[in-house]
Amino acid sequence: MQVTQVVPAGGGAHDIGTPEGRAWLEALYARDEARYVRLNMITSLTGAAAGSDGTSETLTSPTDRALLGIIRAAADVVVVGAATVRAEGYVLPRRARLAVVTVSGDLDGHRLGDTMEGVLLICPEARAAEVQDRSGLPGAQVVAVAGGDDLEPAAICDALADRGLPRIVCEGGPTLAARFAAAGVIDEYCVSVAPALEAAARPFLPIHARVATDLAGMLVDEAAFSYLRLRPRR
Repeated sequence: MQVTQVVPAGGGAHDIGTPEGRAWLEALYARDEARYVRLNMITSLTGAAAGSDGTSETLTSPTDRALLGIIRAAADVVVVGAATVRAEGYVLPRRARLAVVTVSGDLDGHRLGDTMEGVLLICPEARAAEVQDRSGLPGAQVVAVAGGDDLEPAAICDALADRGLPRIVCEGGPTLAARFAAAGVIDEYCVSVAPALEAAARPFLPIHARVATDLAGMLVDEAAFSYLRLRPRR
């Protein structure tokens, strides 16, 4: 489908700082499916997943943070790689569970607290005991996935669905996001694009083959951020 329409600047704006605007945004990003996988990430115009401080905090915006909360609230579980937990100093989502994908259990730098019974550690079946011990989160629940250290995305999604967590949002980082994309398990890409020219050692989504998509929605805010929703062409 070729998109030929353009949206005039300032036309049909909604103030998401109001209850009405927030409700409008929530309805726009709602999904009716009982099971789905969303990818939610931010990138600079140059493809960087992080800003000058090495985290996404220097790329984000109030609208991006609002969308993060909305997308998480609609999901059962947030899936993130251990490297992102270490780099970003991750904290627990308010409403969804947090599942950390890790082979080693190394979560140095996390801000998850000492026990965190709501945290899931997704790891290879053969490394379950090692991951539990090394993570420093004795209250976390280990989700052991068969099949070696590769941790196939489809197997991760099935393991979470089996635990009653079928609505998934993956927040990266780049390596995990690319593996989810390559495996074809993503139903919707939610990508915030910051109007910034950051140095990028590698793209925020380092895929090696084109993923054909259709545009499901696009927003632009007054700070010149754009917010895309793309759905794979099945």
